Amino acid sequence: MNELTKLIRSDMVPALGVTEPGAIAFSVATARKYAPGKIISIKVRLNSGMYKNGYTCGIPNSARVGNMYSAALGAVAGDPDKKLESLSGVTHEDDRAAEELVASGAVTVEMSGMTSRIFIQAQVIAEGADGGQDEATVTIRDSHTNIVSITKNGKKLFQKPGYDGEEEEKDESAVHAEETAPLIHRYRLKELVDYAENVDPEEISFIREAYRVNMELFEYGLKSPRTVFAHQLLKLNGGEVFSEDEELTASLLCNGAIEARVLGLDRPAMSITGSGAHGIIATLPLYGAYKTRGYSEEMLLRATALSYLVCMYIKEYSGKLSAFCGCAIAAGTGMACGLTMMRGGDAEDMEKVINNMASSITGMICDGGNHGCVMKGVAAVETVWRSVELGMNGASVEWQHGINGRSPEETMRNMGLIASPGMVGTENTIVEIMKSK
Repeated sequence: MNELTKLIRSDMVPALGVTEPGAIAFSVATARKYAPGKIISIKVRLNSGMYKNGYTCGIPNSARVGNMYSAALGAVAGDPDKKLESLSGVTHEDDRAAEELVASGAVTVEMSGMTSRIFIQAQVIAEGADGGQDEATVTIRDSHTNIVSITKNGKKLFQKPGYDGEEEEKDESAVHAEETAPLIHRYRLKELVDYAENVDPEEISFIREAYRVNMELFEYGLKSPRTVFAHQLLKLNGGEVFSEDEELTASLLCNGAIEARVLGLDRPAMSITGSGAHGIIATLPLYGAYKTRGYSEEMLLRATALSYLVCMYIKEYSGKLSAFCGCAIAAGTGMACGLTMMRGGDAEDMEKVINNMASSITGMICDGGNHGCVMKGVAAVETVWRSVELGMNGASVEWQHGINGRSPEETMRNMGLIASPGMVGTENTIVEIMKSK
């Protein structure tokens, strides 16, 4: 199996609701395994990206939103074996118990540092069987379920090789300086395109599962009385899910699914780079093009593989969680390359399309996982369609201008660097605004 196939396969993960609440609940539920008695306190520390993204987002199977309720539900009803779907079994009784836990003041959530590098530390203190107290702490780094340390009552139960035990976040520039080049950055765009065009279709057939999962989420959201954008986008598309309008169909599928996700409806999204919305934007607009234009399923799978890889390429520079909207920018650029492939374009066409994307929506802020993600998705789909149509007809922003580079690889690198370390100050301002509300 090609190493790029392995990379995609390992990165595709179902996630229930916005990824950050799932990760918070997972960390607390894991700590709870080692402190199972009556809860005395729960304390969660998050990097700024985690803190911001979960601040007002919906939680699966709950009427509540936000980081504290994610933590409380993780303690009350989280199943750590289900990882990012740890809240799939939450009941109304669990929701009430979590509400009481938060109201009692037992749950605190604080920001550990201003950085895009994922950090979660969950501490649970509970009554011990001997009448004393049990304290368990779980630490997660760099990806949403990557546990690097577990301690109980001060004793180290688990420590991942290479983790130095540091709790404080490092400066963004220091983090970038010590990183080695990830696998995806060993490839040029042309090589990624060659892979997507020539890989055995059976080798990437597992990508079908992303469409099954994401379309189920979309359809569930369309039936929900809680969604509002999905129903309006359906009206714009003539009341049909699949109309003759490729762009409107793509926007409906994409943003209907994003709305269902940020509201916390009880269906998972297939995430990529640790994000359900990235996974949705990287796939469902292409599915809309496939359905309206009659492309083959093999072409859809190939275009999606490329979409995923370009998204990963940019995200490895920007960081998993940052102040810019990686969903629109990174996943959107990946999807634009996939659409270009479906339309018969080559790597040279894609370079023009990437330049157009870099020169348009790079810098779009991320102010957390919330209803606003739908409008960012709408803007992304519109920008992709214009960028592809213009780029494939020879109209693109040249490398001399703005953040564009001499090569598509350099342009994608620059896009990522705008987020991290470029927008660390923006991240701080966003968090302060959210706190003030």
